[in-house]
Amino acid sequence: MRKGSGFPVTLKFFAFCFRAVRGIPSNCAEERQKLSRHGKAKPKILFSTLAALIIVSTTINSVSGQRPATQSLDVRIRSEVTPFKGKVYLFAKNLDTGENYSYNGDERVKTASTIKIAVMIEAFARVAEGHARWTDELVLTKAARYGGSGVLPELADGLRLTLRDCVNLMMVVSDNTATNMVLEYLTTDAVNARMNALGFRDTRIMRRVGGGGESKEGKEPDNKRFGLGATTPHEMVQLLEKLDRGEIVSKEASKEMIDLMKREQVRYAIGRTIAEVPMASKYGALDRLRSCNAILYSKHGKIAIGITVDDMPDVNWSVDNSGYLLMSRLSLILIDALGSAR
Repeated sequence: MRKGSGFPVTLKFFAFCFRAVRGIPSNCAEERQKLSRHGKAKPKILFSTLAALIIVSTTINSVSGQRPATQSLDVRIRSEVTPFKGKVYLFAKNLDTGENYSYNGDERVKTASTIKIAVMIEAFARVAEGHARWTDELVLTKAARYGGSGVLPELADGLRLTLRDCVNLMMVVSDNTATNMVLEYLTTDAVNARMNALGFRDTRIMRRVGGGGESKEGKEPDNKRFGLGATTPHEMVQLLEKLDRGEIVSKEASKEMIDLMKREQVRYAIGRTIAEVPMASKYGALDRLRSCNAILYSKHGKIAIGITVDDMPDVNWSVDNSGYLLMSRLSLILIDALGSAR
């Protein structure tokens, strides 16, 4: 470096390169003319300058709100999960870029009502194969009745509904009685056989809602702990991805199922505070568990998320359940981190 001249040249060259990298207009001819007055920059100067440029540019990217690295995402997720009173399992994936994140995502969890996605798929497949019709009539009986979510428990026995009506009620308002009517028609073993054929080894329904109609897997002692069904967040996201790609049953049927999930009438957790973002989802809830599997169609990409929180110490059936609030915060972090670069 020439004494009294090298350092200023380096700074000017750095400023020129920095503006070029950041897209800031500059008079290139003028910059070259200024640099030429001081002779060519030495290789060591150029190397040091470019190294500094990379470091500063990376720092500014971080400060200006660019998408954080995976390690940073993990820190952000753990900062929310660590103080939470309960166990957390999640898997998320940007369906456009393939970038994903897992936190206990391959652990098997209770499904609660999210297993109804698998029941819906079996119904659509059965109709597509010609083994059922949407107009087939199902009858409301005392045996099918179960409380909790839904409207059918309020109606009289003997009511006749089509298969399609019951599937719609099962998905849109998570009607437990409608689910039992569909399961009585399809059988739990048929639902599991379909999941197995599609390559989903961990997603299983064990019985009807409230009991009865046990599947083969549901009779296994080790599966009793799951109640209605079992899955993993990772497998649920894979299932959502196949639906979004039109790879389950048929392209047309997959679209119908996604459209049906877009009409679910709750939004307490994933996407809770961003109502303007379209979402296809299915919720599930037990006394100490909350679960949600959803695709958020954000402007930064389609983000599929599966989250289950379990073993919460308190029973709270309000929309402000701590599990719902946690999932809401986690979904915002995941959209921000996994979304395509702004």
